[in-house]
Amino acid sequence: MATVVVISVEGQDGLWIADLDNGTVVPLPEPKSGGLKVVTDLRATGTTLTKGVNIAVVVKSAEAALSGHYDG
Repeated sequence: MATVVVISVEGQDGLWIADLDNGTVVPLPEPKSGGLKVVTDLRATGTTLTKGVNIAVVVKSAEAALSGHYDG
């Protein structure tokens, strides 16, 4: 089973798709229909939605995360 996550960052436009198995992160075209369109519309109203993840945090840099720092 592939491990793929769709992410967005508060305060920034757009969605990203992270393929964890392949180590890639690329922009995801804006959905025009379907469940992901519904989620995108909810995001525009300030809703935060999570499913299937148990941690997701924004850190200042990769170096900060690798050294164990988190400003929570």
